[in-house]
Amino acid sequence: MTYAAQHQDIGSQFGHGIGAKRGAVAPKTGILRRIVDAIFESCERQADREMARILDRSGGRLTDDVEREMTLRLSSQNWNAPE
Repeated sequence: MTYAAQHQDIGSQFGHGIGAKRGAVAPKTGILRRIVDAIFESCERQADREMARILDRSGGRLTDDVEREMTLRLSSQNWNAPE
């Protein structure tokens, strides 16, 4: 019979490290990090919308040509290229 350790089993053995105190609060994220994260998430949402638009234009079929176009657009970041 085999046994896979669960996180509850391991946590009790190494609970004396950093952050092991009950009720410990994680440090707040800095303002610059939050701004960068917001910009990154905005770009991801824009890319998702563009990919959905390309897929809708193909009638919902993900063909090799559609996948190639998506890859080219994502790799070049050229969202304004003529269609």
